[in-house]
Amino acid sequence: MPDVMFVRGEWIGAASGATFEVRSPFDGALLSAVPKGSREDARGAIDAAREAFDRGPWPRLPPRARGEVFLRAASILQGRLPEIARIESRNQGKTIKQAADADLPFAIDNLIFYAGAGRTLEAKSSNEFTGEGTTIFRREPVGVIASITPWNYPIMMAVWKIAPALIVGNTVVLKPASWTPLSSIELVRALDEAGLPKGALNLVTGPGDVVGDELCRNPKVDLASLTGDTQTGRKVMEAASGTVKRLQLELGGKAPFIVFEDADLAAAVEGAMVGGFVNGGQDCTAATRLILHKAIRARFVQHLVDRIKTIRMGNPLERSTDLGPLVHPRHRDRVLEFVEGGRQEGANVVIGATPPPAPLASGAFVTPTVFDQVTPDMRIAQQEIFGPVLGVLEFSDFDEAMEIANSVEYGLAASAWTKDVHTALRAAHALRFGDVWINDHLPLGSETPHGGFKQSGFGKDLGSDSLNDYTVVKNIYIDLTGQARKGWHYTVYGDPA
Repeated sequence: MPDVMFVRGEWIGAASGATFEVRSPFDGALLSAVPKGSREDARGAIDAAREAFDRGPWPRLPPRARGEVFLRAASILQGRLPEIARIESRNQGKTIKQAADADLPFAIDNLIFYAGAGRTLEAKSSNEFTGEGTTIFRREPVGVIASITPWNYPIMMAVWKIAPALIVGNTVVLKPASWTPLSSIELVRALDEAGLPKGALNLVTGPGDVVGDELCRNPKVDLASLTGDTQTGRKVMEAASGTVKRLQLELGGKAPFIVFEDADLAAAVEGAMVGGFVNGGQDCTAATRLILHKAIRARFVQHLVDRIKTIRMGNPLERSTDLGPLVHPRHRDRVLEFVEGGRQEGANVVIGATPPPAPLASGAFVTPTVFDQVTPDMRIAQQEIFGPVLGVLEFSDFDEAMEIANSVEYGLAASAWTKDVHTALRAAHALRFGDVWINDHLPLGSETPHGGFKQSGFGKDLGSDSLNDYTVVKNIYIDLTGQARKGWHYTVYGDPA
């Protein structure tokens, strides 16, 4: 499939003809050859988006008409859900049950939500604030948006980025992660079939340090939106600074999972299983730091280990599989470096840190791993591992728990487990994270804003709040007096009337 870049409504290859291979992380099978875009290709897509915004129909359509395109695209994706879920599973390594029953339905629901949300965009009501004229506040699209998406949730987060941007009238250039471009191609195909005008959405595949860098530096791009790790976010900010480009960044995380002495232990262990190993731990909100009260730490860890032993590793296309491979052998090796580093730092492995079963040795697998006796200063407690690796830390009282939880550079997501409403509300207030869950971990909806504090970025995905990131407020003043000389003009020249 060499011609899968999408520019000006046409499916094309790279100008150079170059391609790169996309392989399955399960068995290394070749899935596709995809265009290896260059700066020239990125500029062509940016020019198409610029022309579509400045002169095309999309920004000038009424919200209802834009929403109807989204609804048709949602219907197309629903009809092709099994096929696209299989593409997602084979390309990314996530289990088919997660792709088909969670990621794709959520992405489709996002399109349906924004189809309606785009019709309710509001600014402040007009008023006569000066007494001599009417002031009107308008929300208008920013312009050309560069959407740079990650490899952990390829199609779902592509929708998170492009849906709120498009629905308010922006035009978009989408650059999917090089390891996982295949489902994003199908998303663009669905929107094209749904009637999206030429140039409103463009797709360029290729390396981030070339295509992504051009998208962030090019002066014709008005806003760059990235979901990725914090290090990449810093590079995007630097590249965008030359044109003082607006940014929307959802970056890394190191979520604390705080279990107080009075918590429902069975529920908390179940929450740690789901929150810690979702998508193989390749999730910015994953519950990677288990911060346990000293009175229940030993029991919690034992119950957790017993549950981990039931995890079924295997072919992600089989419904019985709970844990597939990580996204790429290079990422597997990075995770294994963290595991070895944890041992060297003195943390104790209570389960995992072993090679996968022999039949899975050719895949990018990492066995579920838990470290006990982790201290807050350890690298495995501070840095984002992005794999099925959890660390157990201990606390004695509320203040110590909050201090440990907030002691990282990240601020994306956190959860607290307690039966006491006072403790729960105190924790929700004290935790410096954009998402705080009480007695659960992970739930998000199309309506709920999602974004980080600190070095986890700024701006919001999901919810109506995200529409604010992709719009600008214009102040319009209309004189009502009809007078040539106003009462305040003397402050500039002349005398009072």
